[in-house]
Amino acid sequence: MESKDNNLSGGGMRWRRAAGLFVFWCFFLHASEAQIRYSIPEEMKKGSLVGNVAQDLGLDLKRLRSGRARIVTGENVQYAELRADKGLLVVHERIDREQLCGDVTPCSFTFEILLENPMELHPVTIEVLDVNDNAPTFKNHYLQFEITESAALGSRFVLDNAHDADVDANGVQSYILTPSDHFLLKQHVNPGGRKYAEMVLQKALDREQQPRLSLKLVAVDGGNPQRSGTVNIEINILDANDNVPVFNQSLYKAKLIENSPKDTHVLTVNATDADSGSNGKVTYSFSKSNAEIADLFHIDEMTGCISVIKEIDYEKDKTIEFMVEAKDQGGLTDSTKVEIEVLDLNDNVPVLNVMSFTSPVSEDSPAGTTIGIMNVKDQDSGENGHVRCAIEGRVPFRMKSNVRNYFALVTDADLDRESVSEYNITVVASDAGSPPLSAERTFHLKVSDVNDNAPVFAVSFYRANLAENNSPGVSVLRVSAKDPDENQNARVSYMLEQGEIGGTPIASFVSVNAQSGVVSAVRSFDYERMKRLDFAVRAQDGGSPPLCSNVSVGVLIRDQNDNAPQVLYPVQPHAEMVPRSADAGYLVTKVVAVDVDSGQNAWLSYKVQHKFGGADRGALFEVGLHNGEMRTVRQVTDKDAVKQRLTVVVEDNGQPSRSATVAVNVALADGFPEVLRSEFADDFSEDYDDRLTFYLVSALAAVSFLFVACLLLIVSLKVYRWRRSRVLYRSDLPVIPYYPPRYCDTLGTAGTLPHVYNYEACAAAKSHVTNTQAVSQSLVSVDGADADVPHGGEQTSGSCSLMSTLVSQIRTLVSIYVCFQSLYHGEALFLY
Repeated sequence: MESKDNNLSGGGMRWRRAAGLFVFWCFFLHASEAQIRYSIPEEMKKGSLVGNVAQDLGLDLKRLRSGRARIVTGENVQYAELRADKGLLVVHERIDREQLCGDVTPCSFTFEILLENPMELHPVTIEVLDVNDNAPTFKNHYLQFEITESAALGSRFVLDNAHDADVDANGVQSYILTPSDHFLLKQHVNPGGRKYAEMVLQKALDREQQPRLSLKLVAVDGGNPQRSGTVNIEINILDANDNVPVFNQSLYKAKLIENSPKDTHVLTVNATDADSGSNGKVTYSFSKSNAEIADLFHIDEMTGCISVIKEIDYEKDKTIEFMVEAKDQGGLTDSTKVEIEVLDLNDNVPVLNVMSFTSPVSEDSPAGTTIGIMNVKDQDSGENGHVRCAIEGRVPFRMKSNVRNYFALVTDADLDRESVSEYNITVVASDAGSPPLSAERTFHLKVSDVNDNAPVFAVSFYRANLAENNSPGVSVLRVSAKDPDENQNARVSYMLEQGEIGGTPIASFVSVNAQSGVVSAVRSFDYERMKRLDFAVRAQDGGSPPLCSNVSVGVLIRDQNDNAPQVLYPVQPHAEMVPRSADAGYLVTKVVAVDVDSGQNAWLSYKVQHKFGGADRGALFEVGLHNGEMRTVRQVTDKDAVKQRLTVVVEDNGQPSRSATVAVNVALADGFPEVLRSEFADDFSEDYDDRLTFYLVSALAAVSFLFVACLLLIVSLKVYRWRRSRVLYRSDLPVIPYYPPRYCDTLGTAGTLPHVYNYEACAAAKSHVTNTQAVSQSLVSVDGADADVPHGGEQTSGSCSLMSTLVSQIRTLVSIYVCFQSLYHGEALFLY
């Protein structure tokens, strides 16, 4: 007994050392997959190292981080954790091999490491090695047998097997029976790999000597340290029953469709007993070694009919094996094996798990951009577990799959947020069963905006009218542009395009509000200087980079009646002379006026302003309403005054109208002398004499200056000649007198001017004044012509005296000039 314990302890030590080592790892390359396998003992602490994933997969840490590496477990518990920053795989949750796999060995769990951009899937399998952390246990606290005393030597009695949650070496390794006087313990292994024990009768029983036996069955595992479990065995010795039941088959097989309803018949076992009476009556039961079978099936103890009491799931149990015992009334038993094959049905709906989903997605994303990644699993097998994914409806998306059971939702066309800003994408996952089962998932995807649209004006050209003389800052019009983008990309601001009008920047004329688009006048406009204003306004959004568009704006300046008419003719002062013999309709003059306004503001009308407001029936003159011609209304009479003063009013057609006046002086006379004799002529001679006197005084001063200058020059020459002659007189040279030709003519005529010229000049001046007044019949009189002023005779006489003085001075200058010429040529005799 001690040696067995040592052997078990040594084996446990060897297993424990092996469990702590890294067993193996390998890569399986298929498309973008690389499979890794690790082995770790159960019950490792959280955070314990499992393996270096980055090194084993041949990936660098940058790829793990950029690919957003993560573990995909689906609905299973995540026992492992990936530390992408170091590329290590560590324990995330406590791993209990018995809870994870039960009796299944080897025990392992699988998950995938998923990387994106591009998508890669690397399956990882972790085998969980058993640790001896469970002791063998028996389902029952004690076992009871009834054995006839006539039981033959070698009779076998199957004992309950102990259950150890551990497996392999840590599971049940052996059984020990104490005491062992009557029975020998034999150990066997059932088809499921479990060890069980049988008591073999090796010594005949004698009920009269010992009617009851008490034994102990000890189950020992192979762990280090060893663990054990004990059950008490009570044996009641009965009277002789020397035949045991015998099954007609050593193995029963049947097929059962999963999810079969309750009470569905599976099969019937049959055993016979050669004894008679009560000793030959056989009852059936499930073997105590398969106690859990009683939860799934029911066996009729009298008939051996096995039926379903609970739905069987193919995904959990594909094959069910158990033992059935036949027992007679004497306690003799026989056992047989039953094997049931479970047939699969398409009873599992595909399960769609979303690994990642990106929303919103930019509208400028190219076709083929990954939106989401999904994993679809179906627990059925064969065609029932083959899954495909599709998208319902017509949307610019499609499903793409490069790895089995993994699907990527990608864009199939260019997106336009302005057309469709949101999508409801329904993904349907269906299997290939009959009938097929399907599951669907709806994704709500938003499309984010990109500044891909420029502002658009409502019209291609804006027109507006603005009255001249406007107030600076007045609103002219409002431009408006819309941008189909959103948020900042749709925020439109307005500004003037750079330009000039007549060399002046356009900003000096108008301005535009950046937010509202209201165009305002910067200055007051004058229609007579500027009739039209053309410029461009730019609308620019707030995107990056910004987009813009332009629109042309034309502002017409509307005329206002802000200018009075201007008289071009007659020029003030002005006078006209009308002969007394003039008939009615005689054209006296024509008033010409203009108005710089336009339209009806420039339509002019003419009329004579009368003294008493109304029309004068005895008026001699009238003016054409539209042509401004002044004509006589009737024939001139003697009663009509010589001097006529008319005021003509020129008025435009504006609202309110503006006007200008012009005074026209008309003289009724047949000749100019008559006009001179009239009071009307005083005005002209006074004005003319004033000007003439000014001109004559200026001329006289100039001539006097020249006269004095000439006298000084002549005296200088005379002195020079005299000194020269004295030099010649003192010499011995003869003096030859020189007489210039035509001296007498020069002396008599050319030397001096006639004395009567003074009187002729005066008369000529007066005649000139008279002729000037006769010619200037078209002069306009000045204001105040009707005022009384002294007669202009004295002024005229003074002017004649000045004229005579001026003429005398001129005669003297001419004589001096002739003398100067004679002296220059050596005519000395003339000087003496």
